[in-house]
Amino acid sequence: MKTFSARAQDVKRDWWVIDAKDQMLGQVAVKAATLLRGKHKAIYTTHVDTGDFVVVINADHIRVGGKKDVQKTYMSFSGYVGGHKHETFRARRERRPELLVERAVKGMIMHNALGATTYRKLKVYSGAEHPHEAQNPKAATL
Repeated sequence: MKTFSARAQDVKRDWWVIDAKDQMLGQVAVKAATLLRGKHKAIYTTHVDTGDFVVVINADHIRVGGKKDVQKTYMSFSGYVGGHKHETFRARRERRPELLVERAVKGMIMHNALGATTYRKLKVYSGAEHPHEAQNPKAATL
């Protein structure tokens, strides 16, 4: 019996929509990362991008548990002296809620060139509308 290994040109890519309204951030990120990697498919191969496209809508209505909306902080560094910036979960949600989901998913996929191509298939929108209706996305359940 030969071991099956998927080839990138033979992978059929589907489109999925995840509605994040009143869903936990971690659960949405886990589902999105699984679909992006292609781990839900029988042809999953670790070194080949076998994943699908994922659209996350209603990112501004996502939830977190406990006091994370006040206590959780995000840090960024520009590389310059004094370039550290800190921001709470609540402040980031008000400024740009798509970043919450994007950062959570990015931490769950590979941190290499394959992960970079996988991450490009993630589309996150703060509202309920998205411009990918032509691709006939399927609804993903959590």
